[in-house]
Amino acid sequence: MSRNLHTALIFGSFISLIGATFYPIYFRPLMRLEDYRREQAINQAGIVQEDVQPPGLNVWSDPFGRK
Repeated sequence: MSRNLHTALIFGSFISLIGATFYPIYFRPLMRLEDYRREQAINQAGIVQEDVQPPGLNVWSDPFGRK
């Protein structure tokens, strides 16, 4: 295997690993907003936001909501 091909395979593998890591964390919730909102509603049920947030900070909000 030539040196350039070996370098390209290592670099390509690294980029693929980063992409595979970020897909479920960032891109999947953006593509499935309704599923994300439903999961968040289940996860946050029964939590009083004012009791959890430190004083002086804004209360949690929907990151995909319109301003």
